[in-house]
Amino acid sequence: MAAHPSRSGIYPLRDARDAFAARVLLASHAHRTLDAQYYIWRNDVTGALLFKALRDAADRGVRVRLLLDDNNTGGLDRTLAALDAHPNLEVRLFNPFSVRRPHWIGYLTDFRRLNHRMHNKSFTVDNEVTIVGGRNVGDEYFGAAMAGVLFSDLDVMAAGAVVRDVSNEFERYWNSASACPIERVMPRATSAEFTQLVAKLEAVERSSEAAAYLSAIRELPFVHRIAGGTLEMEWVPVRIISDDPAKILGRAAKKSLLIEKLKRIFGDPEKRIDLISPYFVPGTTGTDLLRRWSGSGVMVNILTNSLEATDVAAVHAGYAKRRRALLQGGIHLYELRRSARIAQRKAGPLGSSSSSLHAKTFAVDHCRVFVGSFNLDPRSARLNTEMGFVIDSPRLAGEIEKVFEVTIPASAYRVHLSPAGRLYWTDETRRYRSEPGSSFARRTAVWLSSRLPIEWLL
Repeated sequence: MAAHPSRSGIYPLRDARDAFAARVLLASHAHRTLDAQYYIWRNDVTGALLFKALRDAADRGVRVRLLLDDNNTGGLDRTLAALDAHPNLEVRLFNPFSVRRPHWIGYLTDFRRLNHRMHNKSFTVDNEVTIVGGRNVGDEYFGAAMAGVLFSDLDVMAAGAVVRDVSNEFERYWNSASACPIERVMPRATSAEFTQLVAKLEAVERSSEAAAYLSAIRELPFVHRIAGGTLEMEWVPVRIISDDPAKILGRAAKKSLLIEKLKRIFGDPEKRIDLISPYFVPGTTGTDLLRRWSGSGVMVNILTNSLEATDVAAVHAGYAKRRRALLQGGIHLYELRRSARIAQRKAGPLGSSSSSLHAKTFAVDHCRVFVGSFNLDPRSARLNTEMGFVIDSPRLAGEIEKVFEVTIPASAYRVHLSPAGRLYWTDETRRYRSEPGSSFARRTAVWLSSRLPIEWLL
């Protein structure tokens, strides 16, 4: 840091287990502060292990603050209250629900407010090192889930100049009108509940499932490089951009929105743009913009989830209705295949085991990259708050380009348009007349959803 006073060191966390290890290692080495901000924090093995890491840091005298969006805290109320009972650990809920159980009742009475959520993700220690990107906290994000969806995702660990800016963004959200101290939402935890939480977290850590996972974590080359002081970071210009938290209340100026900042920073690409978005709903405006870029000679590559890989079929419907127009505009469309051998943790297109894409990143003109929480959809643009890094790194941009040229053809379906105007899909060996790996019923449901006026919600 001393040798690069105006730059930031970055290390992309492509592997799911590296991403977990990085957070645990940062928490275990915190001396003064630990600030965590997330949209989802699961009540599972990795979620419990990271709760314990926060509590252990608080036991050492570290000031720990946890800011969670309240949309996904169902079943966590007493756990969060017990964490908040620690004198060095404070929990706040963003845009909280008045009805605690079940949450969905709140949507019936206060939909306009509750439909806006905080989608930001950051994990910052001592104002010196931070992790920003697309991952939430949970087994499916950290390569620990043995069943169901596993996500291919991307975070960036950073040190140096940008970390102070991330801390300032956390302060802005922490002190915003939508961040509510947890004691205003639910009863305080009793001493018995705090004792029960400690016992529960320690029991999870001793469980066979956690023990096997942590044993694998300790053997990671990433962990050994951290321990040996040999982890190499690339020192480049990095800036943090995010939405004004007042966006949740409909009070943010247009120029303060992340999407407007992206437009100002990146402008129009001149040569190439590589887009990776799990939930890709370009709408009419986005489709026209991408077609205009392609028509001006820019190579436009897009990777999103296939119907068989997506975990939100309604969002796929918003994308599917734009496919033909995008292909007619000369845009290259790829859809990630669902991994058939999850148990072997085969590498996905971003380096981590996966069955569904969750990374949100794009590279422009071989030199500049965005990594963050922002999906290319109306919800990220207009409803939720988002954040991410803009990184001036030809090296990282080149890696993303290489993904499209080498890795994606082996991991995704290429979408084509026949001379007769019909869509078809190809992989390395086959051609498909309908969306691969999907049932007729699922395709029909997506088609029906695409006819509904719900694109603004997606």
